[in-house]
Amino acid sequence: MKKLYSIITGTGSYIPEKRMKNEDFLSYEFYDSTGEKLPTASEDIVSKFLEITTISERRYAEDGQSTSDLALYAAQRAIESAGIDKEELDYIIFAHNFGETSAENNRMDILPSLAARLKQKLGIANPDTVAYDLLFGCPGWVQAVIQADYILRSGDAKKILAVGADILSHISDPHDRDSMIYADGAGAAVLESCESEMPTGVLGHGSRSDALDYVNMLHMGYSYEKKLAGSKELFLKMNGRRLYQYALENVPKAIKATLDKLGLHINKIKKVLIHQANGKMDDAILTRLYRLYDIKEVPEGVMPMTISWLGNSSVATVPTLFDMVRRGKLMPHEISSGDILVMASVGAGMNINCVVYKMD
Repeated sequence: MKKLYSIITGTGSYIPEKRMKNEDFLSYEFYDSTGEKLPTASEDIVSKFLEITTISERRYAEDGQSTSDLALYAAQRAIESAGIDKEELDYIIFAHNFGETSAENNRMDILPSLAARLKQKLGIANPDTVAYDLLFGCPGWVQAVIQADYILRSGDAKKILAVGADILSHISDPHDRDSMIYADGAGAAVLESCESEMPTGVLGHGSRSDALDYVNMLHMGYSYEKKLAGSKELFLKMNGRRLYQYALENVPKAIKATLDKLGLHINKIKKVLIHQANGKMDDAILTRLYRLYDIKEVPEGVMPMTISWLGNSSVATVPTLFDMVRRGKLMPHEISSGDILVMASVGAGMNINCVVYKMD
């Protein structure tokens, strides 16, 4: 008997051209959360940062670019890749966290919604193309895929565009060393309903939210530099140490719970695409995931990584990673029909989610 499944028929991403290398931060003055200047030399701060995160550079949007601009490029490439008419889209689900910020003003602007702005920029006239935003922390794009899967399998739609874009450079405190993690970017995918006798596309998914004890691990706050703090502008703040431990303890268990629900063993997974938050953290998450299956050695090449040169672009990391692997732009990583992937993310809320996907 045939069943409805959700398959990804097209992907696209946009990586800004502006490179921000670690040495570009050597002239910055860093402060702690009390407003005291860090006594450590900038060279040592930057060197330690590379050691902890594996990030050597990241990409920033140009000053005149907005979040929906980045999303437009990724969406156009995904629609072209899928070979569909943009007017056929039933939904546009736009995952982001900070709205339409600008280099001059980092206040969140979400009226109209970014999905509506993207629809207008795409030139879609069809009033039945429903456009809305999704805020779910860094796991936002993965959650957009989950929502799209529910809608497609209900039979209420046939084609959905899931987009993830953020410009973190606009909301990063230049006096907070954690700001070196953040980057800008956009990724998108077109999902379509498909009737199949054999399971294909989105096989299953899982999500969790741990707000009670961890809600403030990522939050907005004033600059660590006292004069800038007086402007009352809000910047992205992170409790890095607690977040690191939370992710290590919970992301592997969340991925395994999703695989268990589907009756799948980790040895059936060709690639694990994890949110690019911290290189060493992702390595540790993968090691702990395999240890849950009593596997001490992680198979070589199972986890593609981009964080060392693209940084953490929030909701854009997973769709960008998927698009690059799918297009053969992250060799030697390749995926083929029948391969099963895991796409997982963790972020503000705190939220974790996971999608298990079989290439059609």
